[in-house]
Amino acid sequence: MIELIDRNGLKAMIVKNGCSQKDMAKLLNMSTKTFYSRMKRGNFGVDEAKILIEALGIENPTEIFFAS
Repeated sequence: MIELIDRNGLKAMIVKNGCSQKDMAKLLNMSTKTFYSRMKRGNFGVDEAKILIEALGIENPTEIFFAS
């Protein structure tokens, strides 16, 4: 399976910013269940990724959203 999102890296950025996955779900205007599901599958749209990058101050988004 090819993983495009570094889920652990994204989770770390969420924690580093003093947020929870529930906070991120609210920011993205989706249910917490949907957010957890997308985290598990590594499935975020471009617009959602952009919001997360800006909200979490991710300096190098390719390391998280295009992980190899």
